[in-house]
Amino acid sequence: MEVQKFSYDNKIVKYFAYATIIWGIIGMLVGIIAALQLAFPNFFNEYLGFRYLSFGRIRPLHTNAVIFAFVGNGIFTGVYYSLQRLLKTRMWSDKLSYINFWGWQFIIVCAVLTLPFGITASKEYAELEWWIDILIAIMWVVWGWNMFATILNRRVKHLYVAIWFYIATFVTVAVLHIFNSFELPVSFFKSYSAYAGVQDALVQWWYGHNAVAFFLTTPYLGLMYYFVPKAANRPVYSYRLSIIHFWALIFIYIWAGPHHLLYTSLPDWAQSLGVVFSVMLIAPSWGGMLNGLLTLRGAWDRVRDDVMLKFMVVALTAYGMSTFEGPMLSLKNVNSISHFTDWTIAHVHVGGLGWNGMLTFGMLYWLFPKMFRVKLYSKKLANQHFWIATLGIILYAIPMYIAGFMQGLMWQDFKEDGNLAHPEFLETVTALEPYYVLRAIGGILFISGAIMMFYNLIKTAKSGNFLADEPAEAAVTKNAKVKSGEYWHRAIERRPVRFMIFTTIVIIIGGAVEIIPTLIVKSNVPHISAVKPYTPLELEGRDIYVREGCYNCHSQMIRPLRFETERYGEYSKSGEFVYDHPFQWGSKRTGPDLAREGGKRSNYWHYEHMLRPKDISDGTVMPAYTWLKDDDFDTDLMPAKIRAMETLGVPYEKEYGKDYDQRAVADMHEQALPIAEDIINDLLNSTTDDLKASMNKEQLVNDLKTKEIIAVIAYLQRLGTDIKKMAPEEKEAELVETETQVENDTLTK
Repeated sequence: MEVQKFSYDNKIVKYFAYATIIWGIIGMLVGIIAALQLAFPNFFNEYLGFRYLSFGRIRPLHTNAVIFAFVGNGIFTGVYYSLQRLLKTRMWSDKLSYINFWGWQFIIVCAVLTLPFGITASKEYAELEWWIDILIAIMWVVWGWNMFATILNRRVKHLYVAIWFYIATFVTVAVLHIFNSFELPVSFFKSYSAYAGVQDALVQWWYGHNAVAFFLTTPYLGLMYYFVPKAANRPVYSYRLSIIHFWALIFIYIWAGPHHLLYTSLPDWAQSLGVVFSVMLIAPSWGGMLNGLLTLRGAWDRVRDDVMLKFMVVALTAYGMSTFEGPMLSLKNVNSISHFTDWTIAHVHVGGLGWNGMLTFGMLYWLFPKMFRVKLYSKKLANQHFWIATLGIILYAIPMYIAGFMQGLMWQDFKEDGNLAHPEFLETVTALEPYYVLRAIGGILFISGAIMMFYNLIKTAKSGNFLADEPAEAAVTKNAKVKSGEYWHRAIERRPVRFMIFTTIVIIIGGAVEIIPTLIVKSNVPHISAVKPYTPLELEGRDIYVREGCYNCHSQMIRPLRFETERYGEYSKSGEFVYDHPFQWGSKRTGPDLAREGGKRSNYWHYEHMLRPKDISDGTVMPAYTWLKDDDFDTDLMPAKIRAMETLGVPYEKEYGKDYDQRAVADMHEQALPIAEDIINDLLNSTTDDLKASMNKEQLVNDLKTKEIIAVIAYLQRLGTDIKKMAPEEKEAELVETETQVENDTLTK
């Protein structure tokens, strides 16, 4: 048997490790700023009312920084370290490794430079614009190519379980990202989703849920299968359980996306599939958790003294909690309470802070002493970090659970006379103020622990001697055949190309069954003749609404539940959204639903509300959007936007005649003028006679009619108005369809 000498590349691991820590602290800091804006809205509105730090813009920056910068770099750190050692070979190409590193950091910088400026596609966890999506796909392929070439070049023919999860991560994230990112560019900084309405919502949450599954879960399960046994110096508890865990998880997970859209306009059959497979997820998820925890059997006495194991135990526990709660939240009776509330925020952060955060911390504490060949600078400081981080998670999650329960129950509460007990949405907002403060304190504790870790690891690195090229040797095993008496799964493990093909087939089945019929079967989205395309001014207002991130706080989806229709009006129909590229259903109600906002309030009310929200709505956490009154709406790009919409199937030519793109700007000004006149008239009527005499009405109208705030008001006043023109027979057809998917006690009056 030939023994070969070679070396492992630790330098790439070090680069990604530092990036993980730095971006993690930055991402958490942005999250704390967002949390403080909700906890102390008056301070941020009056003293830090800076457009680039408004909640709607930095909330997606926080999620992208934590998911793709912190966790993403954490994935690469662990994979580049473990893969080389599991395969007994250096990465196939050092050059590709460093292209992967610098390319990924460039993508993160692009996100930092675009999202605060309102350059966004608005699809949750997929907000980055089209050209950044292309860069992500390229970098992902670079990593996958290098990883798979290393697998083919391995010295050990057996593929350890961690590598199965790495392969599934590469394949599935590539499919999800590419399919969800089909967009039609209008300019370098603007594009429209290729899908609309119901189809866009399904594709987005097929991606959104499985981005959690295959970016935040499967790669970290791979890291768990490597680092937990290493830290505990114990073999994995059960090889057969790991097989069941892997194949069941990747098959079932991909079906669960529709549970984010329960009681919405998504066809009922798709919702039901999402519920069924979500509940089934408990089995493989807990199988993985138990496999990790039981790996520590015989080593529990070490957990008390080994800080790395402490982090990993909490990580596995948080994984078990969140993967039990997720299926429970997919049950319709639970979801009717939890959806759109802070309950979901608590659920997500138990997974994000507990599972991803704590496992990353444990991995880094284990890696630095190994790579720098020195003991950890301070175990006491690491232990303090553990307890501070754990307390931070508790102080974050529990207040958000309470807040979520309160929101859901207050929204549904009826008085004995049959009227809503809390008709004003603001009542729930003001009731949550102390819980938002506690959430912010929990976040501050968690980031404080991360900063302590950074200091500890930097001191560890400075006191040690980094080994960039770690020497190693291994015997080369050429025989890939299954030996007599070996377990049947070995045959798949030893053939990585076949393994990847099987994995791809398994993950595609669920998505294909749910998405293809929704895209091609017209009966899934019944046509409503009254629904017309947005006017150019309304389209521009919608784009500004997207730019400002209003979808982060406002939903546009009234569910067919009595408490919702009593509060907001008639439930939403699938045919209402056929021209929405992208959809704007939202996933959290920090503010009220806007699906029926059109015509409810005057233009002047909206004008004042966007400029002085806290004066108009006492207790609101909404920031002031003063810049909308100062900036002119864009007319240069409107012809291209109309042409793009026509390419996507929006019938502007049919509705308004040929060459409408050339007349669109004139229509914008024509629609804007009466809105501006109406606002100025109300403004003058609300002022004293002496002040009114000093005002030039014509000049005020001319100054206002081209401002962005007029476009946003035009959009808001359009929302929900088409349905009022809906033909009786269309309403009847929609009602019959809806009655099949809701319980009798939740039907609208």
